[in-house]
Amino acid sequence: MRQLFGTDGIRGTANQYPMTPELMLNLGKAIARVLSNGKEKPRILIGKDTRISGYMIECALTSGICSQGADVLLVGPMPTPAIAHLTKSFAADAGIVISASHNPAEHNGIKIFDKNGFKLSDEVEKEIEKIVLNPETKDESIKGDKIGKAHRIDDATGRYIEYAKGTISNNSLEGIKIVLDCANGAAYHVAPDIFKELGAEVIVMNNKPDGLNINLNCGSTYPELLKKRVIEEKADIGIALDGDADRVIMVDESGSNVDGDHIMAVCAIDLKERCKLNKDTLVATIMSNIGLEIAMKEKGISMIRTNVGDRYILDEIKKNNYNFGGEQSGHIIFFDCIPSGDGTITALQILNIMKEKSRKLSELKQILKTFPQLIKNIDVKEKKPIEEMKEVIDEIENAKKELGENGRVIVRYSGTENKCRIMVEGKDKGQIEQIADNIKDKIMQEVGE
Repeated sequence: MRQLFGTDGIRGTANQYPMTPELMLNLGKAIARVLSNGKEKPRILIGKDTRISGYMIECALTSGICSQGADVLLVGPMPTPAIAHLTKSFAADAGIVISASHNPAEHNGIKIFDKNGFKLSDEVEKEIEKIVLNPETKDESIKGDKIGKAHRIDDATGRYIEYAKGTISNNSLEGIKIVLDCANGAAYHVAPDIFKELGAEVIVMNNKPDGLNINLNCGSTYPELLKKRVIEEKADIGIALDGDADRVIMVDESGSNVDGDHIMAVCAIDLKERCKLNKDTLVATIMSNIGLEIAMKEKGISMIRTNVGDRYILDEIKKNNYNFGGEQSGHIIFFDCIPSGDGTITALQILNIMKEKSRKLSELKQILKTFPQLIKNIDVKEKKPIEEMKEVIDEIENAKKELGENGRVIVRYSGTENKCRIMVEGKDKGQIEQIADNIKDKIMQEVGE
């Protein structure tokens, strides 16, 4: 069992295990050793979001990496997908993102990319973890000019901006009015310029990070204020990024939600119409609404489900030569553009479709008719295996029988927080609410705080 890495890197409360400077120092050493690709002087790129703890963690990682003879390229606050792109652009041997994504400011985390901008495999993460938890004897040969250096990269922002703009066929978004919520996160200084340089009118919200306000009542997990602003400004679209800008939730001109399932439906159909959807297949997760599956089938598109997590979507895409997939939460992967979820690039694709087809987002999203779906999050004191909780399993089985073919029940632990997530889907809203409450009660009795 892995002790550090979860489904999306390493996460925790900053300055508490495992997100301590001491462990980050050893992590930097391990990354340099494992991902050096046999080079005498490897290069590792580091970016971060806007959390105050990023300074502490960045320094510790840099020290560990340099102590192993590797150089560090520091790009400062940048979206997670930008780090994936820049790692490859700068021919670095690895890329590191210091971010806890959509989590509160007191948290932080580490995501690691290989030289091609892909998240690491489980096997490589295990190798790194082994070294971190069992530090090897210091290599006395690394001294003098063999010690690594840290370099600040000044043109990283411009590189990413130009790359993102080049992912759409229409080089002008003139005539489109956007309200953009940057979540006081990593894209605060990048995303506004991308949309403005393409000619859109952009009204920016939450682009003044102070180290503590990232994701605070803003961004993709809190779109309520964005909805109001879209209506007030009579905008065509609202775009809400999360703290590290690898996911996006949108709002149409009427202030209605447009989640990852709607985004995937619109984009998958557009790709198929342009003969650019590999194998006419969409890769989604077990959390996507059954309505998405039905909508895709009606358009001749197959839909494959994976476990929750964009890394599993990416694994399926790479393994079977697909090129598009995503999550209901807004992690969308356009594999032909970038090998990770990218909220800004996803928004660009939707804007491009709106422009090309001269249609409003509210019209485009009508392709998907969703079933009522309820998700409950429960704080837990421990992640006891669900299959070991008999009363919980019995309640889940009863719920599945009650819903029949017209519903689904999924109960799982979060990979990044001490939470259990219950998802119930069916035709009757009252029924699924009662089912979710019954399952919640059983879980609370077992592991609830």
